[in-house]
Amino acid sequence: MSTAVDCKRSLEVEISLEEINKAKERVTNSIKQRVRLPGFRPGKAPVSMIQSRFEGEIRKEVLEELVPQAFRNRIEKEELKVVGTPDITDVHFEPGEPIRFKADFEVAPEFEISEYRGLPVKYEEPTVADEEVDKRLEAMRESKADYVNLDPRAIESGDYVLVHLKSLEGLAEPIDQDVQIQVGGEETLPAFNEALAGASPEEVKDVNVTYPEDYGQARLAGRTIRFELTPKFIRKKELPGLDDEFARDLGDYQNLGELREAVHKSIFHEKQYAAQQSAKEELIDRLVELHDFAIPEVYVDRQIENQVRMQLSDYVGHGVDPASIKLDWQKIKESQKEKAARNVRASLLLEKIAQKEGIGATKDEVDREIQRIARQEREAVPVTRARLEKEGTIGRIAGHIQTEKTLQFLFDQAEKKA
Repeated sequence: MSTAVDCKRSLEVEISLEEINKAKERVTNSIKQRVRLPGFRPGKAPVSMIQSRFEGEIRKEVLEELVPQAFRNRIEKEELKVVGTPDITDVHFEPGEPIRFKADFEVAPEFEISEYRGLPVKYEEPTVADEEVDKRLEAMRESKADYVNLDPRAIESGDYVLVHLKSLEGLAEPIDQDVQIQVGGEETLPAFNEALAGASPEEVKDVNVTYPEDYGQARLAGRTIRFELTPKFIRKKELPGLDDEFARDLGDYQNLGELREAVHKSIFHEKQYAAQQSAKEELIDRLVELHDFAIPEVYVDRQIENQVRMQLSDYVGHGVDPASIKLDWQKIKESQKEKAARNVRASLLLEKIAQKEGIGATKDEVDREIQRIARQEREAVPVTRARLEKEGTIGRIAGHIQTEKTLQFLFDQAEKKA
């Protein structure tokens, strides 16, 4: 197991009087050309006057020019791979003396990777039971169900009801739409069951509905909303028969047997993917456990920012305005630091393995992913490619492909145990 070494570094840098005087001359001449002083044509004011009147600006521009350059020269000389932005402190800049300053920064970690082939991992090829195929076929029948309107009567438990739902209180963005509700159904909230049972079509109800904290739609979760609820139609669900005709209606299947075989394969691949993903996560954990090396805080901070950005994007997908969420960055950093550090180490280890094994994304693989994104966004491929290039996403796509191929390599090489 490798040993962690701190990534923090500190340098004391000095800039000679010769460099300072040259920089002062350049800056003074630059200011002289661009300022206007009473009694002088542009560029004709005496240097002494420029130096006197613009002493503060000259000092500022000299520091802005010389300090970064001196830092770059020093780290190049010492062959340091700096990450992030250095913290410049203790700047000493007095007349007739060299400029001195201190730079605190972090460097990219250096580590050796131990053997990564043949890592033990829990994995067993999945099996698919007939009952699972039956359940999937039943779900497919449900998705093809027809709902037939019935003559008006009092609503009973088990009925499917088309309801007009209008929110009156409790939501910033109101709901005003038709929804289908199964009275007494497993997914139906009790408040809807109570309001609809015994009611008749067009009978307007006023109901308060409290949504569970873990409700699927974030903008409704945990809220109590007052609705105006109007049942429109009572419906009867009619399922198609599970036969050869049903199979042919679904696609390129000659009979029910072919459909069952296709469903069996589909379930197998889903379970295989899930099992392999779980095994790959275990392999990553194993790799991280075997390699204890220090990582720059800036890497961890970036990882946390990416995690928060993904969470906010998820909120947006569920209709929540990110501006309404108050973020305590310090608390977020503390709560996610361990997970972020693990992800950073994992990423660095996988990158090192990819380099050693010559694993990378090919042009064809990147092109296929761009084509997939284009289909998903319903765009022309050149339009999608241009947009991704502008966003700087092509490199991330290639990096993701490389990571997935490296994980597959580790899985293929792993010692699999049930």
